[in-house]
Amino acid sequence: MPRGCPRSRSPPPAPHPPPPSHRAPTPTPTPGAGVCPACRLPKNTYKNASEAPPAPTCRSKRRRGLNRGPGVGGGGAEMAVERDIDDLPRNDANYTALTPLWFIERAALTHPARASVVHGPVRYTWADTYRRCRRLASALARRSVGHGSTVAVIAPNVPAIYEAHFGVPMAGAVVNCVNIRLNAATVAFLLEHSSAEVVMVDQEFFSLAEDSLRIIADQKKGSFKQPLLIVIGDQTCDPAALQDALRKGAIEYETFLESGDPEFAWKPPQDEWKSIALGYTSGTTSNPKGVVLHHRGAYLMSLSGALVWGMNEGAVYLWTLPVFHCNGWCYTWALAALCGTSICLRQVSAKAIFSAIAHQGVTHFCGAPVVLNTIVNAPPADTLPLPRIVNVMTAGAAPPPSILASMSKLGFRITHTYGLSETYGPSTVCAWKPEWDSLPADERARLHARQGIQYVGLEGLDVVDPKTMAPVPADGTTMGEIVMRGNGVMKGYLKNPKANAEAFENGWFHSGDLGVRHADGYIEVRDRAKDIIISGGENISSLEVEKAVYLHPAVLEASVVARADEQWGESPCAFVTLKDSVDRSDEAALARDIMRFCRERLPGYWVPKSVVFGPLPKTATGKIKKHELRAKAKELGPVRKSRM
Repeated sequence: MPRGCPRSRSPPPAPHPPPPSHRAPTPTPTPGAGVCPACRLPKNTYKNASEAPPAPTCRSKRRRGLNRGPGVGGGGAEMAVERDIDDLPRNDANYTALTPLWFIERAALTHPARASVVHGPVRYTWADTYRRCRRLASALARRSVGHGSTVAVIAPNVPAIYEAHFGVPMAGAVVNCVNIRLNAATVAFLLEHSSAEVVMVDQEFFSLAEDSLRIIADQKKGSFKQPLLIVIGDQTCDPAALQDALRKGAIEYETFLESGDPEFAWKPPQDEWKSIALGYTSGTTSNPKGVVLHHRGAYLMSLSGALVWGMNEGAVYLWTLPVFHCNGWCYTWALAALCGTSICLRQVSAKAIFSAIAHQGVTHFCGAPVVLNTIVNAPPADTLPLPRIVNVMTAGAAPPPSILASMSKLGFRITHTYGLSETYGPSTVCAWKPEWDSLPADERARLHARQGIQYVGLEGLDVVDPKTMAPVPADGTTMGEIVMRGNGVMKGYLKNPKANAEAFENGWFHSGDLGVRHADGYIEVRDRAKDIIISGGENISSLEVEKAVYLHPAVLEASVVARADEQWGESPCAFVTLKDSVDRSDEAALARDIMRFCRERLPGYWVPKSVVFGPLPKTATGKIKKHELRAKAKELGPVRKSRM
């Protein structure tokens, strides 16, 4: 490996002190120390130096979250303890745990008759949705499902999965939304690993749940306990699947709700560190990891997402983004805070998106770049003129600047964000600057394609040398690993201490993404550490090569991975999906033309040495499965060294 290769990381140092709780622990006073008569806490004296709160951070370091002392907040035994002007305690009147569950109660009180969730012929108001969520919580509680329980939901974007984001945690349980495109073996792992006591499943995916539970039963033999199985009916689907599920003993969702109390007196969590949601990473190379999120983070990131997007009260939001993906990037909860309206979209297509915008008043939607690409390349028969500016948030993969520019030309206002399941979905935003308005279109698109700055609810974001943890220069070229920390970072991975130790090494969450920091402070993702191409000892960003390939007029989609190369070790291999209008009779000539096109725009050693045509494999959220493309590149064998 060349010096400083981002694929390598130095051996972990001595175990790092665990991060402090969001609530300060009650310190043990030293004998004879002064004690506040009001709250019974010692006055600035600590038995152990490790119990002392963090020392103040210098302003220049605090600006970028770079206090690197012991613990998450830095500081140390030799530093003075923070003082305050008073000894006033917390009490029930001035302190309560943060949770997004309050949002729905307020929405029902403020706009009881406003539409909350619309799905085909079904229309609920905020008063309806609040009652339904309380019924769900009550029905679960009556079956002893609550604190310490997990409820799995296997469903597309339908009202029930939205309601689960409130009803399940209202009962004290944790909601786990499962990717509907996973196979039965993977779903079985998730249900077993999460110890799901309840499985709510849409009628279309009942057989998937059934097969998954059968796998668990076979594995556990006589010790298997069947979870409560609830089937979600959908008026827009063939009723045969629902009837089949009911015959096999599942409880129909609406029947289950009827067993609950619409006036159920739910209680917020006593501790905002309590888990609210569990979600699993893609697990492309090993078993998925269970990402545990807390009420505090869900509250803060819900409001942050609305704030950075400039969402208005009463926004009409189209669910093109799967709700099961990072809890819908927290917009499940944010829409309740804004008293907005959810328009459910069971199946995503350009035609359905344009229709919802024209006929249902849609003002906002989210989508991975693949969704944007579908819109940009939609046939004229599937499109309609935009009756208003429509706000689109994109994340999930680095979008090519050409796609962003094309969406803007159509009249969409794009907000580009970046994040991970471990950061509640998007946690950085390429905040638009007014001075960019006067720049040429290509330059605006290039600036807009960067990942930007942290959300309001994320305190720390940096790009660092993975070996030394020193920040990289803000020169736009020196690559390092993107790291985060703060309230917008997960609690950790469920039942996986090894992964947690690696993820939180040195007091930061390690994203595994490589990026740069520009002179204006904005970060830009250049690659995943595992996707970097090392050719002749030089690092090549696959994302930068993809941007160039995307500009070719014949290219609809592209993904670039490393392929073995006899001369250079590795070289870029481009997998390309062509536009429908392109003549495919001479693919060899097309490949040469794409290479020529890239050679005019990239350094010579960055130009793909091989081009493969065909559809690209994708996840449920539109991310290209690069691990499958790497496997295909391996099957192709190495690029041969020239014998000339």
